[in-house]
Amino acid sequence: MTVLAHRVDTLTRDALAVLQPGFEGTTAPAWLLRQVGEGLTAVGLFGRNIASPEQLAALTAQLRAEREDVLVAIDEEGGDVTRLEVRGGSSFPGNLALGAVDDTGLTRDVARELGRRLAECGVNLNWAPSADVNSNPDNPVIGVRSFGADTGLAARHTAAYVEGLQAAGVAACTKHFPGHGDTNVDSHHALPRIDVDLDTLVARELVPFKAAIAAGTKAVMSAHILVPALDPTRPATLSPQILTGLLRKELGYEGLIVTDGMEMNAIAGTYGIERGSVLAIAAGADAICVGGGLADEATVLRLRDALVAAVREGALPAERLADAAARVRELASWTRQARAAAAPGAPQEGSAPGIGLAAARRAVAVTGTAAPVTVPLYVATLAPVANIAVGDETPWGVAAELAALVPGTASGVFPEGATAADVLAAAGERTVVLVVRDAHRHPWMAAALEALVEARPEAVVVEMGVPRAEPRGALYIATHGASRVCGRAAAELIAGA
Repeated sequence: MTVLAHRVDTLTRDALAVLQPGFEGTTAPAWLLRQVGEGLTAVGLFGRNIASPEQLAALTAQLRAEREDVLVAIDEEGGDVTRLEVRGGSSFPGNLALGAVDDTGLTRDVARELGRRLAECGVNLNWAPSADVNSNPDNPVIGVRSFGADTGLAARHTAAYVEGLQAAGVAACTKHFPGHGDTNVDSHHALPRIDVDLDTLVARELVPFKAAIAAGTKAVMSAHILVPALDPTRPATLSPQILTGLLRKELGYEGLIVTDGMEMNAIAGTYGIERGSVLAIAAGADAICVGGGLADEATVLRLRDALVAAVREGALPAERLADAAARVRELASWTRQARAAAAPGAPQEGSAPGIGLAAARRAVAVTGTAAPVTVPLYVATLAPVANIAVGDETPWGVAAELAALVPGTASGVFPEGATAADVLAAAGERTVVLVVRDAHRHPWMAAALEALVEARPEAVVVEMGVPRAEPRGALYIATHGASRVCGRAAAELIAGA
């Protein structure tokens, strides 16, 4: 009886160890602390959990008082996807901007500075970088989150990013394996499918992941995508052929395999999160991310119990769950050692607080010329619906930054369906600065842009997404991302600052 009780306890702790749940609030709720005490080894943070660096540091200290080596994970890519600066916009440009500069030293330094800021707040696992090759320009969810459409460029910058982040003591989690770039469906909503042959996958999608593994990435995140050339029936997150056969055996990866959010519809809408989680661990995943949309104790208990039941029923080998839990604890141990090495008094890399803006300035590409602005402008932002990864709570654009440089500048946001006539009516006689995001993917936006430039040839156009459309306007500025510093860099050019 004692042996059985011990086995159940070990099994339960292992099941808790492989979960990476989210929670509500800016302090750790009692249920979360209780589960951490019972074996939960990781938590995931999102914008809802962060109010300031000081508050975040207090929150992570609260968690570590319960378990010193707890993994505190965050989805902090910089650029368009930020949780650390969710309400003000990121101090760092995203991957596409870094790829546009194509200076791996800069990418490494940006990632190190981002990692340093995360480490200062007690965060030790970052679900970044995105190693996806953005080979499909109509991709609705990757886009500027990718270093670019060139495989070699994506590979070298992925490796540099991993090195920089981990030099700051924060584990990198390279995503979305085996590559989410050639999709035209957002896996938050449905299951994307990549219909390319194996040779293409090997020559394109897998190359940045090989570079990340060679650079020592501590974690890899799986994608909820169907790749028939690798597995015709199951998405990558649930596929033994992809996670164990390809990632572990063929590519020789020994670190932690984390799933993308299991509440995403590509999995939850087809398999359900309980069955999906069991299948993911059985396939070779080590950690279940379920923090974005489901953030309560009931979800944690449901997944814990599903894993325990699967082992007892023989659907999931106990050894596989134990191996997954051991990999989680191994990473937790690495982060604790990295944290101790960065303690006050230990040698540390110098900080580079202005590197994000410097990088954003270097990433800007300009077509055409225009005299520096001396009179107030009208900034019209054509705003598409934000994808779930980016979210709609983070401000973007150039309006605020330009108004600070050119007093009296006014602005308006125009949602899907807006026309050039709407913009012109609001702008009056003022020169228009038209801000767009992925104009090539939105016919209504492209039509408004064309009509407005025809009516106002002196207009300035700022593209803050992937710059695929033909440059238009007297001055066309491509920022390669929509973070706050990208907006600042564009505003400086317009104002002649």
